[in-house]
Amino acid sequence: MKKFLNRLLFQHVQKKSEYTSEPFETSPLHHERLTGELQNDIQTLKALLGNSFDLKIVRFTSDPYAYDGAFLFIEELTDTAVVHEQLRAIRSLSETTYLSDMSPETMRQEVLTISESSIVDTLHQCSSHLLQGNTLILSDKYKDGIILNSRKMPQRSIQAPSSESVVRGPRDGFVETLLLNIGLVRKRLKDPDLQLDYFKVGERSKTDVVVMSINGLTNPKIVQEVKNRLNKIDIDSVQESGVIEQLIEENSLSPFPQVQVTERPDTVAGSLAEGRVAIIVDHTPFVLIAPLTINSFYQSAEDYYERWVYSSLIRILRVAAALIALCLPSIYVALISYHQGLIPTDLVISLAGSREGVPFPSIVEALLMEVTIEILREAGIRLPNPVGQAVGIVGGLVIGESAVSAGLVSPMMVIVVALTAISSFALPQYYVGVSLRILRFPIMISAALLGLYGIVIALILLSIHLIRLKSFGVYYLEPLVPYSPKGWKDMFIRTQTKSLKSRPDMLHPQDKKRMSSKN
Repeated sequence: MKKFLNRLLFQHVQKKSEYTSEPFETSPLHHERLTGELQNDIQTLKALLGNSFDLKIVRFTSDPYAYDGAFLFIEELTDTAVVHEQLRAIRSLSETTYLSDMSPETMRQEVLTISESSIVDTLHQCSSHLLQGNTLILSDKYKDGIILNSRKMPQRSIQAPSSESVVRGPRDGFVETLLLNIGLVRKRLKDPDLQLDYFKVGERSKTDVVVMSINGLTNPKIVQEVKNRLNKIDIDSVQESGVIEQLIEENSLSPFPQVQVTERPDTVAGSLAEGRVAIIVDHTPFVLIAPLTINSFYQSAEDYYERWVYSSLIRILRVAAALIALCLPSIYVALISYHQGLIPTDLVISLAGSREGVPFPSIVEALLMEVTIEILREAGIRLPNPVGQAVGIVGGLVIGESAVSAGLVSPMMVIVVALTAISSFALPQYYVGVSLRILRFPIMISAALLGLYGIVIALILLSIHLIRLKSFGVYYLEPLVPYSPKGWKDMFIRTQTKSLKSRPDMLHPQDKKRMSSKN
């Protein structure tokens, strides 16, 4: 599979795709052609590449000694076994076979043993291929060079995704190698209509980006919109898919993500089969899926592997957890500050006793604990795993107990904050939990100013924002707004698998049928 994937990308690099952005040319030499003077071309290429010490040059002669040539490659990016193999092929020619009598095309087809090769004639093409790990053959007889596919693919082994754990489902996750990630998706979608559109993004990094969709299924308007936004990106360097995500989203001021992020190949394959588009970026295991709707917040790939009753119950729990993570501290602040009459009498007496001696109002108490939890959470992420877990658990226990003992916060506030933090972790999408954590603070301030009325106003404003928000032309709240009754089969509950016969209407797929009516 590795050889096949390597060939696939090499073929993409040969042709200039209409979607590929032009590279950033830092020198006028990029426009020049090869001269056919071997030493001069080598020196020019060395100058273009900054006289880098890792540019290796292997000279050879043939015919005998009448044909001077050289292999050029960057050692760290190139499979040197390919270079030595082609060098042996050239040296094995008989004395009656002269390279000087052959054109570069004839040499490529009849002498070289590698199947992936091409002819280039400009300095820009040569330097671009060298930086991709390919090998360049130059000679003193012709003004053309030969490019050999010799890319080396260092990669880490496939492991279970760390950010999307499941009890039942595949255990393989994406890695930092583009071609391997494409292979993981192709392994699950053996569809000849699976379309790959190749881009280069970043004027200096020239990061490989592939847009995946299914011809005849995915809405062409969504695919074209994704391509248009990628074409508009003008940036020096792209090192992670998060940069692409921020540059193609419609509303950069919204706290909600408008592109789904996943490490799971089965999630990408399932989304493609629904009619969505996947964006795979080299050097990162996080793949982008568009468009994104709000029901993706609490849905997991595991939902479709379990029985529908269990999956539906878990989804309802996740929705409840999202509401708790968003509103529970605000409700506590509002009830304590303004609406004590809504609390049962016995509970009011208990809360009054626990808050006796606390010097701060409830909003300060809530903000103090929430900020402390956020600091502990961030510290636990940045530290090594064993230490981070210990800091998170021990720090939370020690600080919470100490704050209660010192009379800075009430025991009930510690319970509320702990339940809120746990609820935010119940969502399958980590980045959704981040959005809820951000929104929690303005809603708490609204509750401190106006009580429950403040919470209602904040939620109304939030709803207005969500109703207006779109992701690549699809409304964020679909199938809630606009209302689509068919979409409710896979919304808060998941009906039986045999009932999900059609794809989501909100994506407007060309092929709406997902399952035969005979099932």
